[in-house]
Amino acid sequence: MWEDIFQAIDEQYEQMVETRRFLHQYPEVSFHEEKTAQFIVDTYERIGIPYESHVGGNGVLATLKGGRPGKTVALRADFDALPIEELNDVEYKSKNPGAMHACGHDGHTAALLGLAESLLPYKDELPGTIVFVHQHAEEYAPGGAKPIIDSGKLDHVDAVFGTHVWVNAPTGVIQTARGPFMAGADRFEITIQGRGGHGAQPHQTKDAVVIGSQLVTQLQQVVSRRVDPLKTAVLSVGTFESGHTFNIIADSAKLTGTVRTFDPEVQTLIIEEMEKIIKGTCVSSGAEYEFNYEKGYPPVVNHPEEAGLVLDRSQEADPSLSTEEIEPVMAGEDFAYYLLEKPGAFYFTGAQIPEHYYPHHHPKFDFDENALVHAAKTLLQAFRSYQETHS
Repeated sequence: MWEDIFQAIDEQYEQMVETRRFLHQYPEVSFHEEKTAQFIVDTYERIGIPYESHVGGNGVLATLKGGRPGKTVALRADFDALPIEELNDVEYKSKNPGAMHACGHDGHTAALLGLAESLLPYKDELPGTIVFVHQHAEEYAPGGAKPIIDSGKLDHVDAVFGTHVWVNAPTGVIQTARGPFMAGADRFEITIQGRGGHGAQPHQTKDAVVIGSQLVTQLQQVVSRRVDPLKTAVLSVGTFESGHTFNIIADSAKLTGTVRTFDPEVQTLIIEEMEKIIKGTCVSSGAEYEFNYEKGYPPVVNHPEEAGLVLDRSQEADPSLSTEEIEPVMAGEDFAYYLLEKPGAFYFTGAQIPEHYYPHHHPKFDFDENALVHAAKTLLQAFRSYQETHS
């Protein structure tokens, strides 16, 4: 049976590509994915798998109950896009100005829908139950995973698996870790209120640009000089907004950025040290400030047994695949919330186009669509492996 299903997934390739490219043309950003959710609902209507919509917001859950006893396993794909203007010159380029699938979530959705359709003819032979979790709003905290969990619709699930197409790895390579895999992702905003004035009379001002520039530099010392070098952390200032014209000294400035950690103690230390540096810099310059720190997604920490199933048994889905256990990466993912509630694992499905390599969240991002089949097959293999080890 399993070989027949893997073959059926191969035969779904063109449909998965068509689905992915359609979704790519009509991206919707986090918490605004109404038409995308409706497309998912329409697909399950067409293929005849029961579903629930508007779960935790725009989420969609579809359930395929096998004819044999077994565990209930959730397989998750996210479907939101990013507020990015696409720069690719392709026939499936985004038609929604200012929105783009620049991270591969269109591919996740296409792969999961393709897997669902491939499985349907074999449902009477399947052990256990699959819950297809189509999640909204991964890109923007507080995200869509937590509301879906809070809905109680996954309380009966025994395990959860998910994957992310990953252009940092070659096509055909599956990557994950037995334990910490992706970092906790926080954001911060610093507002500086100085006193503006004439560009030729700086002594009469409290220059917000100079103060902000000092902060950009001094905040780098938090990780390099405050955090234990054996611990992992990132602090990045992403935006610096100030001033309106060349000959006026700005009275205010706003900085925003992100902090990535794995250890809650390191997270607390960074927040405290940032506050000290911001306060000291602004007080010494006679400026006022506001510091807002928003704790975002927790770290993605895989359960060792479930991550081992991905690493040790993915090649059973397709002998051409290879697996790698890698060091954790500093990107964040709200899949973390599922793993706080249930055993499971998250992993990367290699999807690099060597001649067109642009990173995730880049306006020219694209990925090798052969990864759609690999994602679908390895998700199925994770389900199969979990059933066989827990029967």
